[in-house]
Amino acid sequence: MTANVNCGHSNGTAEMQKMCISIVPIFNHLEQAEMNEIVKHTHSVSYPRGHTIYHEGDTSDGLYIIHKGRVKIYRLSENGKEQLVRILESGDFTGELSLFNETVHDAYAEAMGKVELCVMSRDDFQKFLLKYPAISLKVLGEFSNRLAKTEKQAARIAMETTDSRLAMYLADLAEERNSDRINLPMTRKDLASHIGTSPETISRKLAEFEDAGWIRQLGQREIEILDMDALLLI
Repeated sequence: MTANVNCGHSNGTAEMQKMCISIVPIFNHLEQAEMNEIVKHTHSVSYPRGHTIYHEGDTSDGLYIIHKGRVKIYRLSENGKEQLVRILESGDFTGELSLFNETVHDAYAEAMGKVELCVMSRDDFQKFLLKYPAISLKVLGEFSNRLAKTEKQAARIAMETTDSRLAMYLADLAEERNSDRINLPMTRKDLASHIGTSPETISRKLAEFEDAGWIRQLGQREIEILDMDALLLI
């Protein structure tokens, strides 16, 4: 069943909710008074590492905004294998499909560490969509970005080698962070799930990239890219 966000987990404060709303792209373009109005219709909740915020099949009844921490969205195949969909960080949100139609979640959401969330009910969000149409455009923009990323990832898994998928993931992360020194935002197990391979293969391929002089592993998650051109040519 869906986690009850109104139970004893709540540690809400007006200041946290205000900060939460101000970092979300679908809201932060609004005037301060408008954001203050939205804050009044959210409440805060925190969960420990490993807590399942919602399960596949649970009723999707509101918008979850990540204030602090990271949340893993994943699906399970019929044989129980985990397929990572995305990782949400501060300013990201999930549960948005319920805002347009009463539906159920098609994936699981799990806290990757201690997380603080701001939550808004479906009814309240729909009222704000009508009152501030610009929010709808921001939400559609986010849908478009997520669809493009999903299609790109599906195409890579179907058409590219494991070497190429891993190399492109590292290159994309470096571009996103605007740095040749990157920290993997997930475990190697989750990375393997994300690009469609095994954790052992991830470790082996990273070692091969390092032996080739393309990267340097500075820790379990920290990697320095030494030859971006070589990665892009795989």
